[in-house]
Amino acid sequence: MSSLLKDIYSLSFYEKFSESLSQTVPSFNRQQFITQIFTPDFNDKELKDRMRHTSLVLHTFFPADYGKTVDLIENVIIRLRRDNWKDDRLEFMFLPDYIEIYGIDHYEVSIKVIEFITQFVSCEYAVRPFIIKYGEKMLNQMARWSLHKNHKVRRLASEGSRPRLPWAMGIPELKINPGPIIPILENLKDDPSESVRRSVSNNLNDIAKDHPELVIGIARKWKGLSKETDAVIKHGCRTLLKGGHTEILQHYGLDGKNISLTAFKIISSNIKIGESLEFNLSVINRHTSTQLVRLEYAVYYKRSNGQFGKKVFKISERMYEPGERADVHRKQRFILITTRKLYPGKHRLSIIINGQEKGTKYFVLTG
Repeated sequence: MSSLLKDIYSLSFYEKFSESLSQTVPSFNRQQFITQIFTPDFNDKELKDRMRHTSLVLHTFFPADYGKTVDLIENVIIRLRRDNWKDDRLEFMFLPDYIEIYGIDHYEVSIKVIEFITQFVSCEYAVRPFIIKYGEKMLNQMARWSLHKNHKVRRLASEGSRPRLPWAMGIPELKINPGPIIPILENLKDDPSESVRRSVSNNLNDIAKDHPELVIGIARKWKGLSKETDAVIKHGCRTLLKGGHTEILQHYGLDGKNISLTAFKIISSNIKIGESLEFNLSVINRHTSTQLVRLEYAVYYKRSNGQFGKKVFKISERMYEPGERADVHRKQRFILITTRKLYPGKHRLSIIINGQEKGTKYFVLTG
């Protein structure tokens, strides 16, 4: 069985999906559909390319009239549920992708079907071209969606309006001015759905990368409203916390004074790609009162140009009693991943306590 994510688009998936299509799409030809999907270059296509390819193939079987196609897509989803397909399956991202491609010039019709589709599979990527094209009109629609009875539609309002949604096109205007997003987040900050609240956190974290003072102001405003809202803002400030932003550290009472780092040691300062860096350390609260301690470490990865890229990893955050000492042992694996290339040479490891780097050591990574 393949472990590649792109292989969710397999022959067995398309065969089963085509069974549902044959029950809903007039004159649908299953064999022709399979043949058009599996082009000679299909195996070379990555995940998003396969998704887009599926959208384009479906277009050859759907009506030329977009309004009729929208009605047909709704019937297809109803049939998929009847055929025991579960909601939120990644494979079906081509359904909102279809609307993104062919519905961008049909605003009213597309908004209606997006609201329907997102309750089956998220339309968070598909709405972004609509925000860029229609601006305030689309953002007003998303504000209305933030009050929707269905939690998946409410989540779409927040997730789709993120300035920096991963795997998606950025929204330059919202990076510059996130003001239109704030009413949406205000509506959802104490939403009963955890997935919605998590989306609010992620949106705030996006905003904080360009407008830290705005998010810090929201943190102060929302503080103490509820346990859930406190958790939303804490997760939404995670990039600021990892970056050691002074005001957010003060907001959470994270003071590095009189919190000591001792016995910091890298067990082996020479490791190979594929191995783990092991290190030990101890933390001591030298205050005469209980203190909140946020303990992190940063790896400074060597880049191709010889400079370093910093990545912060959280170890723990808890209260320490006066004089309390905690001993910590950690491993950091250095494996090849698609989002980070590893380069042999000297790297750095630092220990961060309440936003302050308390100790740094070097190690060598070899091929």
